[in-house]
Amino acid sequence: MSGEAPTPVLDTLADITAASVEHNTLSARDFMLARLSALIAVDAPPLSWIANSSAISEAGLTLDDVQGVMIAVAPVVGTTRVMAAGGHILRALGMAIAVAEAEMDDELDEGL
Repeated sequence: MSGEAPTPVLDTLADITAASVEHNTLSARDFMLARLSALIAVDAPPLSWIANSSAISEAGLTLDDVQGVMIAVAPVVGTTRVMAAGGHILRALGMAIAVAEAEMDDELDEGL
């Protein structure tokens, strides 16, 4: 197994995502709106929301857009999936804040 990538699962997911982006015909905004819908529909965990957060931001989506998607898919996926998505997003935000604070603490410690 020597010479293999140390993160084969993450690398595979990155390859799949890159192929999806490369072969799609949607605008970046519409692409991410579709991905948001799918994340809600499959009850994606907080880590999935974190993994998509930069692409969501880069596509220019706002909190209103995310809420709009949640409202749009609620009749199809059900209220429990929409409420779960809200909880997962909040947990992902909490994780991102904790990581950012830890990085800031490390930078402050290095500066002392």
